[in-house]
Amino acid sequence: MKTLTMGMTGFVLGVGVARLLEPRGGARRRAEVVQKSARLAHEAADFAGKSSRDLKNRSRGLWHALFGWRGPVDDEVLVERARSRLGRVCSHPGAIEVFARERRVELRGPVLASEHDQVVREVERVPGVSAVEDRLEVHERPDDVPALQGGAGRSIPKPELLQENWAPATRLLVGAAGAGLFGWGAARRDLPGLGVAGLGALLLGRSITNLPVRRLLGVGAGQRGIDVRKSIHIAAPPEELYRFFMAAENFPRFMQHVREVRVTGEARWHWRVEGPSGIEVEWDAEVTRTDPGRLISWKTVDNSTVESSGTVRFVPDGDGTRVDVRLTYNPPFGALGHVVAALLGGDPKRQLDDDLLRLKSLLERGKASGHEERVTLS
Repeated sequence: MKTLTMGMTGFVLGVGVARLLEPRGGARRRAEVVQKSARLAHEAADFAGKSSRDLKNRSRGLWHALFGWRGPVDDEVLVERARSRLGRVCSHPGAIEVFARERRVELRGPVLASEHDQVVREVERVPGVSAVEDRLEVHERPDDVPALQGGAGRSIPKPELLQENWAPATRLLVGAAGAGLFGWGAARRDLPGLGVAGLGALLLGRSITNLPVRRLLGVGAGQRGIDVRKSIHIAAPPEELYRFFMAAENFPRFMQHVREVRVTGEARWHWRVEGPSGIEVEWDAEVTRTDPGRLISWKTVDNSTVESSGTVRFVPDGDGTRVDVRLTYNPPFGALGHVVAALLGGDPKRQLDDDLLRLKSLLERGKASGHEERVTLS
């Protein structure tokens, strides 16, 4: 296992170094590495500051929850604490009146039967409350009860670890746990250790990217694995840009890695693209929405190798057009596959930047570079 790990690490590092030292494009990649390293260092420092503040605030909150209620608590404070809890479990918290006296809380007003028990239990758990006097009017249905009409319905909060976005402190703690599990599992050098190391790597990746596990692995994420948004100003009218994008044969002229796009049916195109390390990838996509001169949307068909969708908007901007591109895609193995593809020279975010610059040059100057040769607009 140690030999396999070292071999894989050496392969990835070797490919990365080779890409940096290539005569063609190597200097640009080295400059990008320096720029990204500086940006990552700045983001790491910012994340460390946010995590520190979050941990401090959580520690204060925990201390107060455990020990802060033991002293005398003002009645008004108890009322506000109880009201803050009602919104979590009650669809009409404004219909309930809350009174407090000497640590005893009284509840009055209409409440739905399906929420009654949970409302009382939630108030009983409020720090500082010694007893709850239940004088609520219980109704099976909200009919003919004005105070129970409408409302947005109650939303039961999810535990933080099940939420899509994690707070900085949670990411820091889970990331530290993941790093520890990865190191411990890798040191065992056996099959159970490999499983523990895999779990640690998954937790570490989840904390770093702040992406849900399904999107991180590309499981059931559809076209939403990675989201890319770019904009560029081009000195051409929106109608011209719309016609240019609707002609399938134009894409290889400015998209460096696109080898061929051909029409295979009504609003359906077949794409042939050079992927990471020269590996060719093909898929079919269909145009899902068009608004002449304004918008084009598309998505890949079911069971495509790379699931993706996107929208291009053409917005009049002074003497030209602002082209807004939004691309969402789910590469094999999700965000982890995206990282590997980037190491092998197949980062769609960087490619989209380069392609839009070539598009601008092609439409404004009538020429651009593509596939190691010069292409022209005519």
